[in-house]
Amino acid sequence: MSKAFGFVAYGGPETQEFLDRPVPVPGPGELLVAVHAAGVNPADWKVRQGLFGRKTPVPRVLGLEAAGVVQVLGEGVTGFVIGDPVFGPALGGAFAEHTLLAAAEAAEVPDDVSFAQAATLSVAGATAYDAVAQLGLEAGRTLLVLGVAGGVGSVAAQIAVARGVTVLGTASDQAREYVASLGATQVRYGEGVAERIRAAAPDGVDGILDLVGGEDARAAATTLRPGGRLVSTADQATAAGLGGEYVRRTRTSAVLAELAALVAAGAVDPHVSETFTLDRADEAMLAVESGHARGKVVVEIR
Repeated sequence: MSKAFGFVAYGGPETQEFLDRPVPVPGPGELLVAVHAAGVNPADWKVRQGLFGRKTPVPRVLGLEAAGVVQVLGEGVTGFVIGDPVFGPALGGAFAEHTLLAAAEAAEVPDDVSFAQAATLSVAGATAYDAVAQLGLEAGRTLLVLGVAGGVGSVAAQIAVARGVTVLGTASDQAREYVASLGATQVRYGEGVAERIRAAAPDGVDGILDLVGGEDARAAATTLRPGGRLVSTADQATAAGLGGEYVRRTRTSAVLAELAALVAAGAVDPHVSETFTLDRADEAMLAVESGHARGKVVVEIR
């Protein structure tokens, strides 16, 4: 059996509990992985709440991204061998001693990258990479990241800075130093945000990555230069109403490999802010669900 943490009914934290499940068997194109670390994301508690639908039967294991060591190769898998350190989106839950990865969406963990770092890249990191690529800003341009202190925003800012883009990011004043550590300039969010953005970028911004939606996104959009682009992960309707686009996800091993290479080179720090053992997975969920986590939270299994 394989120990896991998940939920037994859709709802609040009270539905979470530890589960014992058979060790998963990889199907064609899949890898069985002994999990060393799993990233925690806001989407985890939203899945538990049923905000993405309630069709998947419960009990259900939580966790969307994992890093570990290959134990078994599914039929037709090439490019990996047993014992390889790998990471990717988890099939069937990552907060577990074992999980499955789709080989086409998995990548090897480089020597200079920890399992905890790698476990943060498949969801927030890859979303950030795809969004920055979609914006297509050249060196010397200015990017505004709404919600820069979270998991997606932190990585997006660093990728953009590595490409020679000037980055502004909305966050609380308490996060000013953290935002500066990303290579970005903090702008306080909330009422009057458009005026503060204009003060930091008098000529406007060339691109906006919207991670928050709502009134801040509508206000910030007024600072976009003619011909500028807006990409959102927060709200498809708002993005479309502002003339922008929703983020297009690629979900390939190539993107994960590029992200891992950026981490290995020191160009991107996933900023793992807190780690919890599997038996404290409920605390890890609470840290993210509270909305106060900065950077990434990780559950370490081994």
